Amino acid sequence: MTSQMIKEYAEPLTTPIDSDRGIFTILEDRAARTPEETLIEYRDAQGVWRHFTAMEFKDKVVALAKGLIARGVMPGDSVGIIAHTSWQWTALDQAIMAIGAVTVPVYETNSPAQVRMIFNDSHVRMAFAEDDKQRDKIESVREECPELGDVYVIAIDALDAIEAFGKGVSDREFYERARAVRGDDLATIVYTSGSTGTPKGIELTHGNFVFIVMSGTITMPDVVTKPGRRLWLFLPLAHVFARYMQYVCFAGNVTLGLSSNFKTMLADFQAFKPTFVLAVPRVFEKIYNAASQKAGKGVKGRIFARAARTAREWSRAQQSDQGIPVGLQLQHAIYNRLVYRQIMDVFGGSCEYAVCGGAPLDMSIAHFFNGVGLPLLEGYGMTETCAPACVNPTVGYRIGTLGKPFQGVSFAVADDGELCIKSPAVCKGYHNHPEITESQIVDGWLHTGDLGDISDDGYIKVTGRKKDIIITAGGKNMSPGEVEASVMTSPVVDQCVVIGDRKPFIAALVTIDLADANAWLESQGAEPCKDLAEASRNPIIYAEVERAVNKANELVSRAESIRKFEILPDTFTEQNGLLTASLKARRQAIVKHYQDLIDNTIYVPRKK
Repeated sequence: MTSQMIKEYAEPLTTPIDSDRGIFTILEDRAARTPEETLIEYRDAQGVWRHFTAMEFKDKVVALAKGLIARGVMPGDSVGIIAHTSWQWTALDQAIMAIGAVTVPVYETNSPAQVRMIFNDSHVRMAFAEDDKQRDKIESVREECPELGDVYVIAIDALDAIEAFGKGVSDREFYERARAVRGDDLATIVYTSGSTGTPKGIELTHGNFVFIVMSGTITMPDVVTKPGRRLWLFLPLAHVFARYMQYVCFAGNVTLGLSSNFKTMLADFQAFKPTFVLAVPRVFEKIYNAASQKAGKGVKGRIFARAARTAREWSRAQQSDQGIPVGLQLQHAIYNRLVYRQIMDVFGGSCEYAVCGGAPLDMSIAHFFNGVGLPLLEGYGMTETCAPACVNPTVGYRIGTLGKPFQGVSFAVADDGELCIKSPAVCKGYHNHPEITESQIVDGWLHTGDLGDISDDGYIKVTGRKKDIIITAGGKNMSPGEVEASVMTSPVVDQCVVIGDRKPFIAALVTIDLADANAWLESQGAEPCKDLAEASRNPIIYAEVERAVNKANELVSRAESIRKFEILPDTFTEQNGLLTASLKARRQAIVKHYQDLIDNTIYVPRKK
């Protein structure tokens, strides 16, 4: 069924892009342009810093690709990777795609059943596992994966073995394979995290990626093409956004730092000193809450509270057309010396921007970090668009929007309010699901499933998910994202899921982050809780959640406000099926899981 587009906006290309080529050519170009400059940095198993120059890394990729050729990997063959973020992941990905084979990334947290489904759906013939644990996961379903051949373990010198196999393959043979790759060829099948059902494989071509990577360098020059740019990447490479950021680093002038250790993230920031970071809103919420708790309740606490208020006031003034009053500028300068510099030092002291996406960002958090000196450049995209489709510019960014389309990308609003995207980066389709491809990509427009709007000058807003729209018994429509994001800024809240479809009022299910909650309790002079069950009954925590809910309710009308909430004695995880691999709440699964609580406690049945 064709939708009528009632509003459209396209950002024209200022520089032509040749996307009829393979992804490997981006790395080749970087090696030719800056052969001796550091391309990748990482800590080895002993914690020692190591690096590859651009030429060294290209040579490593070619050596691995030769090994894959020697092991019989042919154009179009699927090769799986189930491993944490590392230079090995990046090198294997490049090597696989360089010879026309297809990378199939798998989250480390996926279950054996999910591995079996992904491997069979994409016809994986060879796989690379991080360690024995991941190999055992694969081996446990091997008999149900008839096309699966060799499985190599990265931790047990798999890459050395692959290189050794390739010693007999000539440069000529490799480059014949590499030069045969065209833009229309399939590069990867990425399985969506499945917040509303079984994951589907998204087919992305070399041309899809090459286009949006090169558009990224034109669209975000301050972030990725200025000399000396540095990105510390710790998000899982199974996620398409993290993978995209690698490629755009290669295309720009960025040194890419790679790690998967969240526990050392702050120490890594100090050592690596990134010029920009990539993270989901939850990271910034946690950093803000940690800074607030560290300040405590005394003099330092009062100074931090005033500094935070000044940062937000400065940001709102900066975002307005009125300019920043002189008095506010002076206050801001004072707190910059006292407070803001220490917060910026958390990111290593050289960070200029943060690229933020994946979930709604609370406005108060955005204004705080903007006022501190770290603009959170929100963007938007999907797996189906190779990740980004729009982003806030470094000059003229607007808090509360998702920025403007990348150059060469068009956005539209359909007659039912759905956001649609047209771009050379839109996926080839849904693997083995032509019926979904036909329904989701119509006349070149990808139907995103998100509701939104476009300003006259091209700034995008998302107001909710079509499938997440809650319609109360009174007929009121409510998009829960903004309210949920606001509640989750609380230092004790882990997740908030708003409910109320066909119910008399809006309510919420709230989970607690025990470690953060206990840190907050101690900062308030209160005793910590021994477990989540105790935390869910703690009156101090209840009062804090109530404060967060009341603050969130100020963002919406009374009919859309949370009238009742329940603090759960457990949490949402991927293991219990209530979170996706990219940490999004699976709303339908959560409602089903807590149906009895919802029906008999939150919405108490009327007595007959």
